[in-house]
Amino acid sequence: MFVADALLSRISCRKFLPDPVPLNTVRDIIDKARWAPSGGNLQPWHLYAITGDALTGLLDDVARKMEVIPRGERPEYLVYPDGLKDPYEARRFKCGEDLYATIGVTRDNKPGRLAQFRQNFQLFGAPVGLFAYIDRQMGPPQWSDMGMFLQSLMLVALEHGLHTCAQEAWAQWHYTIAEHLDPPKEWMLFCGIALGYMDEGAPVNRLRTERATVDEITTFVGPWTG
Repeated sequence: MFVADALLSRISCRKFLPDPVPLNTVRDIIDKARWAPSGGNLQPWHLYAITGDALTGLLDDVARKMEVIPRGERPEYLVYPDGLKDPYEARRFKCGEDLYATIGVTRDNKPGRLAQFRQNFQLFGAPVGLFAYIDRQMGPPQWSDMGMFLQSLMLVALEHGLHTCAQEAWAQWHYTIAEHLDPPKEWMLFCGIALGYMDEGAPVNRLRTERATVDEITTFVGPWTG
């Protein structure tokens, strides 16, 4: 698979098959992703890979707590900045509307929207959960390094016929996750990633989010040829 093919075929999968993923496969994905670049070669990422009863116990614990605190715990960082302006807010809104449209959930169907939102915290049925941590000492440059590592991981997963969904929403359950994983105090949860085989027949997986054009995101300063 060419890198461009992986980039164009990667999606945020929101319905997985229950088929287990072999340990050697997960190890190979991480082994290749660890070669992602980082400033000063800091490699500021740390992963927990969870499956089986350990994962079920964590997800069940979160589901129980959601009945009491449906919005989750106090997150350590804002996934989106306050007062998000356009075009960013418009893109976020359209992404959500397009997602719910794939499963026939209208804007006024609040129970339907809540049910789909809660699937985030079941990893959309994925058999493997990856939880990415970063040292609290790190700043924005190292967060960008983390992004390159996670992108590398998600692209390599495609070589194995696997799909992923990166979920910063897990940041709002970092206390509960810490109870199960016992990470060092100096590590902060960055996100979770659902990993598994995509349910090809699920309507929600038909979503293909839009992208701004090259000319919308790039200012070319010349002279250029061709």
